[in-house]
Amino acid sequence: MPDWLKNGFVRLLDPIVFGLVRRGVHPNLISTVGFLVTLAAAGVIFSRYLVLGIMIFLAGGMMDTLDGRVARESGLASKFGSFYDSTLDRISEIAVYFSLYAYFRPLPSFWWVGYVVILAMVGSLMVSYTRARAEALGIECAVGLMQRPERVVALGVGGLLVGVIRFVDPAWQYTPLLVALVLIAILANLTAVERIYSVYKVAHGVPLTPQD
Repeated sequence: MPDWLKNGFVRLLDPIVFGLVRRGVHPNLISTVGFLVTLAAAGVIFSRYLVLGIMIFLAGGMMDTLDGRVARESGLASKFGSFYDSTLDRISEIAVYFSLYAYFRPLPSFWWVGYVVILAMVGSLMVSYTRARAEALGIECAVGLMQRPERVVALGVGGLLVGVIRFVDPAWQYTPLLVALVLIAILANLTAVERIYSVYKVAHGVPLTPQD
């Protein structure tokens, strides 16, 4: 996602962020609510209400942006909070991908989508894992195109366009979401490979220390 677009979206959230800070809302609570909202989205998609589920998923994704900002602005950022938020993010991503797999599985023409969803999920988890493991070794690793915000936007836009195209030509209604899933499957895995190479350039031949 371009920096100008990301920064513009962040600024739009400022009133909500500062309102939450003034009210003393703990960022871990926001993480928890966002997690539950995303699980609800997965349940709605699983129940075959795709567009509604995607809308709820986007609401959960927005809350995932809010918790980190509130943590920084309120001075409540902590190592546990970061760990907690990251763990909930991974669980919620798995739930959403599982719901998409379940949604397309009964559709004979889309038998191949399950493999794309699995590749997208693996890539998404590996993007997060490579960064977490690198940072545990003291190496900054935030390179790549398909990080979590980009994945949320891709799925969100693709899913919402399903509702638009459904009224124009139902035969093509799933195309935007399928394109989004294919892009995530490809770019997330490439991002993971890029991060592996990035860490290799920095850490190749560097001996482990006892704390590693």
